[in-house]
Amino acid sequence: MHKTFYLSNFIFTPHSAAIPFQRVGFGTTPLEKAVDLHTLRTVTTDPRERGRIVGRRYRPQVRRVGGLYLDHFATLGLEAARVRAIAERSHARLRAWHPGLAAESDACADAAGMDRWVVAAVGARTEVLAAAPPAPEGECSTAVFAPTTGAPETLQTWDWHDALAPVGLLHRLTPARGRTVKLFTEFGVPGKIGVNSSGLGVHFNILSHESDDDSGGVPVHAVARRVLDEADTVEDAVRIAGSARVSASTSLTVLAGARGGRARAVSLELSPAGMAIARAGADGWLLHTNHFLDEGLHTGDTMPADSTTAERFSHLQEIRETMSGRSPADRAKAFCGPAGAQAAVCMRPDPDKPLHEQWGTLLTIGLDTDACALDYLAGDPDLAARNGFAQF
Repeated sequence: MHKTFYLSNFIFTPHSAAIPFQRVGFGTTPLEKAVDLHTLRTVTTDPRERGRIVGRRYRPQVRRVGGLYLDHFATLGLEAARVRAIAERSHARLRAWHPGLAAESDACADAAGMDRWVVAAVGARTEVLAAAPPAPEGECSTAVFAPTTGAPETLQTWDWHDALAPVGLLHRLTPARGRTVKLFTEFGVPGKIGVNSSGLGVHFNILSHESDDDSGGVPVHAVARRVLDEADTVEDAVRIAGSARVSASTSLTVLAGARGGRARAVSLELSPAGMAIARAGADGWLLHTNHFLDEGLHTGDTMPADSTTAERFSHLQEIRETMSGRSPADRAKAFCGPAGAQAAVCMRPDPDKPLHEQWGTLLTIGLDTDACALDYLAGDPDLAARNGFAQF
């Protein structure tokens, strides 16, 4: 299945009314340091050498993240043998679909002195989590504006467990001669959010669907990475993403700069049941949280009704027209709206819950397709509005 549809002031109606999200424990105090970010530039076009560089230079970080994820999987009731089986199936699918990314993962593991399947399990963490009970919450809120003239204007929060993400990586890499990719990711994960020198960018939102299973498909994070490595146009991204057999669901919001015409933005909703494409509405806006926008795929959506995905999507609908034509910091302020740090898009972990049920906004990031750059801050958008962004 491969469908295309358009958004025009789309309003999501959940299967049942969403329960208001309780932000407790932090009051109005933001997470001042959500994730320790490391920056790396590699110039090699050899994926094995690239993996060796990451594994050697960041051996402690790669090993630490691998251990944290194995513990997390165990907490969710996934035995190590099952995690390994899923990871190895997923890695085999990746090797068949894109041998270079599989080789990069293996080289990273070897250089860090780890079993290859452990790094593969981190890279396929979404595929492993598809075998666990449904999570009570989603991850990330994305807003992209594709104007008739000028570059796209974007902002995304990365929401995840801070106990699993003490460190992160900003990586400038060279997938081919004359081509640059800049991305943010976790150690051991091939890619997530980024931009390339062709003026194309990718935002990332997790989804869940009844067709998700433990068969170990191509890792969705690897799909995001290959789009950044190879795609020059939105059509390239659609072709690449559509060629991957996945076992877990995700939305990749792909945007292209206005070189030779209007800026473009689409959300590629991936699932084992097929891929659907959401395009920006007539007003140029494309929004995504953690539910399917496609009507057909939405019937199999398994995001819990008490998740904040509907609340966050509604918030983005309300503030979207205030975000355009602003600096990154002012865009972050508009992203929060009048609620500021208490906005639905500024997640606060609930300290009364176990660590694996605590979600927080660890990173706020925007893409500059003209400059091939990431505007980022380790923290929520309210903190970014007050302190400003760094650029990578």
